[in-house]
Amino acid sequence: MRLARKVNLQKFNYFCTFTYDNKKHTEDAFRQKLRDCFKHLCNRKSWKYIGVWERSPDKNRLHFHGIFLIPEGTMPGKLEECNDYSLVNHRRQTTIQNTYFNERFGRSDFEPIADKSRLTEARAYLMKYIEKSGEKLVYSKGLPTYFVSDIMDEDIICTIGQEDKKLLLFDDFNCWDEGCLIGKVSPEVIAQLPKSN
Repeated sequence: MRLARKVNLQKFNYFCTFTYDNKKHTEDAFRQKLRDCFKHLCNRKSWKYIGVWERSPDKNRLHFHGIFLIPEGTMPGKLEECNDYSLVNHRRQTTIQNTYFNERFGRSDFEPIADKSRLTEARAYLMKYIEKSGEKLVYSKGLPTYFVSDIMDEDIICTIGQEDKKLLLFDDFNCWDEGCLIGKVSPEVIAQLPKSN
């Protein structure tokens, strides 16, 4: 549930997988250097991400799956279409790979997240690996879980939850910040509100 809240407050635009090349890194070096790379891109280019480390079932090879918010104009390297053979699906496939990550780590796959349904699938994919491997989610700093808004009585349908401490709101409730109306709830209005974890 917490993952869903974090995901829904961002505009993630890529689902990515990173796999290391034995000629470039050991497993430990790959994990550390990729983590450092993400940290630098988050600090310098405002990237945001949520991901999980996973081992392939066949080869027990470590790789990283993640959903990323990559602001326009901040992608290092070039995205290139590559036609190769999928050992999983046993057929040819076209993937989008990044030259920057391929040169430094091994292989990268970048899949654009075009709509909410694809984002939901990507989130479910991450959850599957968390449950399967027992790994913990890793994510960039500053990913809020909630937005903060004052609520008017007319926007409340009813109280819910244990001890009636939660409020069920109408879909078109108004968002307020310290007595000032910001607007009806929408991604643009939520972007203007304070956030909390």
